[in-house]
Amino acid sequence: MQRSLPALLLLSLLFVACQPTDPAERALEKAIKFHGGESYDSFSLEFEFRDMRYLIQRDGGTFEYIRIQKDSTGTEIRDVLTNTDTYRTIGGERQSVPDSLMDKYKYSVNSVAYFLLLPQPLQDPAVQKEYIGVVDIKGKKYDKIKVFFAQEGGGKDHDDVFVYWFDQEDGSMDYLAYLYHVNESGMRFREAYNPQRVGGMLMQDYINFAPKDSTLAVTDENLLSMDKLYLGGELKQLSRIENKNFILH
Repeated sequence: MQRSLPALLLLSLLFVACQPTDPAERALEKAIKFHGGESYDSFSLEFEFRDMRYLIQRDGGTFEYIRIQKDSTGTEIRDVLTNTDTYRTIGGERQSVPDSLMDKYKYSVNSVAYFLLLPQPLQDPAVQKEYIGVVDIKGKKYDKIKVFFAQEGGGKDHDDVFVYWFDQEDGSMDYLAYLYHVNESGMRFREAYNPQRVGGMLMQDYINFAPKDSTLAVTDENLLSMDKLYLGGELKQLSRIENKNFILH
């Protein structure tokens, strides 16, 4: 059945009206779709990171993140983070852990899950975005976006600041940088490599860089210049962030 011109025009206007008008939101929406889209909504994923096992489970708005390791006697230690609770078990028995120490475990486990699932966590209501513009890195055009967090709902590290570079062509998140103030202050720049699809989600490893100039001030302005430092050879490689042996349940 043919649609009339007014009907087609109405559908076109509705489609345009549904599109995000903010360039940061448009770039993020495209990136999330490319990296996994609806695959992030419900999954159970197991993997290894730095000689520890992680189990990341999400089902709609609920989640459970578990870090599994063994002590010197071979006894299993689990650090568990959910929507409503954070706790540690040793040998299956729940432990009484001081809040200050449990906060460190929580931050560590959540950090691993956060970076693994990027850019999906950028949909969180506490996330605030600023579109910086279009930049060229190694012959590709990228949407450069600054991300910071509202204090309410932003967690202990709400004053951290991130910058993301999304490929304008396909939406891939090829680079990111961040500054942090938890425990100490510093700035990092990460270059993605080894992309692989797991259950529809794009998992990436990263080369982790820091400024060669150790006196460089930890500021938003300098963070926004990390891509220029990278291209100018002013960053040094610190480590590689590698997640291995994925199992989708």
